[in-house]
Amino acid sequence: MTLLNTSDKLTKYQKELNGKLSGNIKTEILVSMGTCGIAAGTTPVLEELKKEVVEQNMQDSVRIVQVGCMGLCHSEPTIEVIDRESGHCVVFGNVAADKAKAIVAKTIRAAGVDPVAKTWYYPEEGQNTGSALQARIVLRNCGRINPESIDEYISRSGYQAAAKALTSMKSAEVISTILDSGLRGRGGGGFPTGKKWQFAAAQKADAKYVICNADEGDPGAFMDRAVLEGDPHSVLEAMIIAGYAVGSHDGVIYIRAEYPLAVKRLHHAIGQAKEMGLLGKNIFGSGFDFDIELKYGAGAFVCGEETALIHSVEGKRGEPGFKPPFPAISGLWKKPTVVNNVETYANVCAIIRNGAAWFKKIGTENSPGTKVFSLTGKINKVGLIEVPMGTTLRDIIFSLGEGIKDNKKFKAVQTGGPSGGCITEANLDSPIDYNSLIALGSMMGSGGMIVLDEDDCMVNIAKFFLEFTLDESCGRCTPCRIGNKRLHEMLNEITIGNGTHEILGKLRKLSETIKDTALCGLGQTSPNPVLSTIKNFESEYLAHIDHKKCPAKVCVKLLSYKINDNCVGCTLCARNCPVTCISGERKQKHLIDQAKCIKCGVCYEACKFHAIDKN
Repeated sequence: MTLLNTSDKLTKYQKELNGKLSGNIKTEILVSMGTCGIAAGTTPVLEELKKEVVEQNMQDSVRIVQVGCMGLCHSEPTIEVIDRESGHCVVFGNVAADKAKAIVAKTIRAAGVDPVAKTWYYPEEGQNTGSALQARIVLRNCGRINPESIDEYISRSGYQAAAKALTSMKSAEVISTILDSGLRGRGGGGFPTGKKWQFAAAQKADAKYVICNADEGDPGAFMDRAVLEGDPHSVLEAMIIAGYAVGSHDGVIYIRAEYPLAVKRLHHAIGQAKEMGLLGKNIFGSGFDFDIELKYGAGAFVCGEETALIHSVEGKRGEPGFKPPFPAISGLWKKPTVVNNVETYANVCAIIRNGAAWFKKIGTENSPGTKVFSLTGKINKVGLIEVPMGTTLRDIIFSLGEGIKDNKKFKAVQTGGPSGGCITEANLDSPIDYNSLIALGSMMGSGGMIVLDEDDCMVNIAKFFLEFTLDESCGRCTPCRIGNKRLHEMLNEITIGNGTHEILGKLRKLSETIKDTALCGLGQTSPNPVLSTIKNFESEYLAHIDHKKCPAKVCVKLLSYKINDNCVGCTLCARNCPVTCISGERKQKHLIDQAKCIKCGVCYEACKFHAIDKN
């Protein structure tokens, strides 16, 4: 590999690459090879595409590129074909291997490729048409380049931000740029990134550390994984800049071992950067040294909290510590430490390249820039999206997500994962930013967004998230260890029909107490799903308590199954009942013994005549 030990060499190499990579290529076929694509079966599709291109002797004019996640999780395996001469493209979704030949025939041999309207734009490149909802800064390379090729990253201005920072900016200027941009931590807390860097830079110490928190653990969240799998160099470059800004020479990426593809691509990217002189000694001839190592987490959700993460890196039990002192003052090995998450770092290079004023034009005044969300749940278009701060929930759910599955009624959206809250239809037009979500009783979190419909029980949803918190709590502080256990017990009593108004009052009071007294962010926010569901769906709680009914027909103990007059006596329900509580003669209406019924629902599923009512 070429040694890029000066910024001039990097610029020259980038220009050479732009010509080399395009060459005589007329058509590019981008194949989504993120975890979701591979799991959906993209690998055999890729092999068939390669085979067909060779058989048609098109290697000189067609380039197949293995890219990361395109964000179109609802249509994996996904392939995008780009006509380089016209700029037109077409996206194929749910592609099977046996369709690869047809795709090549329809797109490469055709006189032209039909254009497809994009749902995103790249503000850095000035391509905002005014109609696109998505603006890609964090995801600008994801699904566009081969993440295992440093050349492709460099060809798209890769490492230019690091070169600019190290060779033409003082460390204080770098920090000032990040401060002025208004970039806030994308891991959940929303603390100003520049201030964190400023605190660490001000400390006098013989060693400092820069940590990337890649311990993504929220249910339904996969934003950081997609960035690390699709654009690992963007995080490495940003960490170099952060190290230079605060005076650190050592970087650590703390990543959960459940992300094997991300780990593999990070290892590969670090090796490439070292070979080209972009990591290690005297980067760009600036006299600045910086290196990065990986540390693996075992999947403990609490290690997403920065002090617990630091303890885990040190080989200790992953428990939160008391603050202050904050990690920027005393962190890893008691040294000043900057901890930012993957998405936060993925914004840094674009800000350094384009300036703070450019970044502040996107989003809202108090929450500049974009936010990446993993859109999941009862929605037609599950996937990864990146929108400017201030975009409304309605636009996200009903425009980008194309509404609720099976034409069901929207009920709520859970933002912020187990630490967040449920937002109702009444607030769908609220702009998404840090302050507005907190005002609604939720939070930004790392970016999980789970859509719920009319078939979801909100009491059960609160119990589900609390179960997750109980499993993931480190157990160090009493409010989280004991308090959340009591909350879960009370919720369980309500879902089995033993709830009372006294229990509902205790739920509220204990939730507020835990928020005020828990040690770390996990405990302090764990009651949010309880409080937000009580606030917005109190009628559902009262239905469970007063009428012993679950309006969504989810809570098993509150259900009853009764055979109606549609019964033709086929005996299918009786033959499938695991506890033989259904009786009746053939061709006569059957009867369910309610005393023996275990509410399993097998009879309801088995009946072909809609003869069983679930109430």
